Amino acid sequence: MFTKLLIANRGEIACRIIKTAQAMGVRTVALYSDADIDARHVAMADESFYLGGSAPADSYLKGELIIEIAKKSGAQAIHPGYGFLSENAEFALKCEQSGIAFVGPSAAAIDSMGSKSAAKEIMGAANVPLVPGYHGDAQDDDVLVSEANEMGFPLLIKAAYGGGGKGMRIVESKDEVLEAIQSARREAISSFGNDKLLMERYLRQPRHVEVQVFADSFGNCIYLSDRDCSIQRRHQKVVEEAPAPGLSDALRVNMGEAAVAAAKAINYEGAGTVEFLLDTDGSFYFMEMNTRLQVEHPVTELVTGQDLVKWQLMVASGSKLPLAQDEVRIHGHAFEVRIYAEDPQNDFLPASGKLNFLREPEQSKYVRIDSGIRENDVISNFYDPMISKLITWDESRPRALQRLVHALASYQISGLKHNIEFLANIAEHAAFANADFSTDFIERYGEALIGHGLSDNQSNERQTALALAALYQLCARKADAKRCAVNSHDPYSPWGAVNGFRLNSASVHQVALLDDDQQVNHLELTESEVASQSFYQLAINDTLMTLSGELIGETLHAEIAVNSQSIKSNAHKIKVPVSQVGDDFTLFINSSSYHYQAIQAEVVEEQDNLEDKLKAPMNGTIVTHLVAVGDEVAAGQGIMVMEAMKMEYTIEAPYAGVVSAFFFDAGELVSDGMLLAEVSASEEE
Repeated sequence: MFTKLLIANRGEIACRIIKTAQAMGVRTVALYSDADIDARHVAMADESFYLGGSAPADSYLKGELIIEIAKKSGAQAIHPGYGFLSENAEFALKCEQSGIAFVGPSAAAIDSMGSKSAAKEIMGAANVPLVPGYHGDAQDDDVLVSEANEMGFPLLIKAAYGGGGKGMRIVESKDEVLEAIQSARREAISSFGNDKLLMERYLRQPRHVEVQVFADSFGNCIYLSDRDCSIQRRHQKVVEEAPAPGLSDALRVNMGEAAVAAAKAINYEGAGTVEFLLDTDGSFYFMEMNTRLQVEHPVTELVTGQDLVKWQLMVASGSKLPLAQDEVRIHGHAFEVRIYAEDPQNDFLPASGKLNFLREPEQSKYVRIDSGIRENDVISNFYDPMISKLITWDESRPRALQRLVHALASYQISGLKHNIEFLANIAEHAAFANADFSTDFIERYGEALIGHGLSDNQSNERQTALALAALYQLCARKADAKRCAVNSHDPYSPWGAVNGFRLNSASVHQVALLDDDQQVNHLELTESEVASQSFYQLAINDTLMTLSGELIGETLHAEIAVNSQSIKSNAHKIKVPVSQVGDDFTLFINSSSYHYQAIQAEVVEEQDNLEDKLKAPMNGTIVTHLVAVGDEVAAGQGIMVMEAMKMEYTIEAPYAGVVSAFFFDAGELVSDGMLLAEVSASEEE
């Protein structure tokens, strides 16, 4: 076994590898960029080395420098994690040539699966079932368009050397083909450095089922459970579970044996995942093989009771697999959800910023959290915006799912947009509970999952949240006033009280709160006192609420009664965690978070500005202009493309008019909120 291991990665996977390596008595070496100087994985490792600038090309993709650091540090092996250099055959070969063990398959195996089109040929020869499509080397636009038209629609265009949904486009008709090809090609070259594309018949409602395989250098190869990864957005996985629900024993064995055949066809060693599309009739087709550890590997670990990183290190050091196929046991069920910094209500745009507040669910044998993030860390726009992975396990699928629902309800984040409420909506959806889903699950149930068009319960909860936010503001004011009074020369002065006192009338408090929809909420609370306890009456949308409460640490302990004149009449006691930074604060209720900004009561609500659509939705890079200055455009027409976190976004004209200016050229960096272009509105006839 190695005595020292270098981890050529960052974030949660680096932390995950470090934990297992250190438990095995292996010293660890971390790497870091400018953005990761104070990162968690750096603090956890036994030693660390600086790579360079924040951009991956300036740091985690510098293969030769990483090998030099491995030599300098005395590391005998490099674990690439996933992403970055994990499936880079050239890097794996240079490790081999430098006498450093690459914790993964051989360069030849990576290379054979690196091209999706070449992989299809190998799998076809190994009798692994394939989806019909075009995987040829001819890549001219005319050739691809012709092949697409001959294949028929719908079809799927994919980057031949890619993954993670990048460089992928669904095409419904021949009118969309050329634009989709060009867009996919740009994204492929940006993300993977290779613009080769392949095309396949698009299955309407398949499931995405994958099989974990493991092989050693002695010719042994086995499969360790299957996983369902059908819940996706933009072809990127959101929820994973093991084992895949609803598969017959025979189908499970057939898929496992096909996955092993795929691995043996390329003389595979180490951990790998063979991904299949499972059609509604029970047919399954090879999609791709990931020649690395997958993000979702923890669900397999929990149902098999095995540490797959430990297996990787054992195999890379020359040991045999710890188990034979007939010794693999599957026990219970596990789910994994990816907690992302993103905005589900704005097309899942990635978010960046500081995590001002972070409270994770309590970990146990039922709940696991893989994370590289701590409170006050910054989610950078340079890397994938995943905050953590939340994994739950129990004896059965329903019980494991209930664990997931409960854990999501206690996961609290503020400071940036996140997807926790969205994940909770998936976990609580009846179709998901019944395992009635396919890869279009989010598209089918988007309204219910994302929150456009609130249900009565959601509307009531928002109303309650607003009332509690007003109560929190009053409690915070009183707490501040009390602290100031205690430190003053006259701690009992009535001028230091916050009681809304008015001569010969009821005490009234004015609160103004700006919500996430940029709406100003003017609230008026009438204060009364019963038995030395203050309580307040507040009307919101014809609903009378009576509230009372106090702040204890970071939690608002409140009592709330609806349509009642007395706080003691049918009062509901509730504890609401609150995070506050300056005038911004967030309330956490169930799996939802409600963010407000306390403002002066006289602030006037601003009207929606259509020109905001011409501003950058996040930090990124301009890719190309789709029109020229002086061109006439229709409302909603794309005028330019920008890229952020390796995803392309089209900036659209907010109204019909003429493009009068572009303020940034292709290749230029832009910051969130910058005005990108100017469109002069057409005069109404």
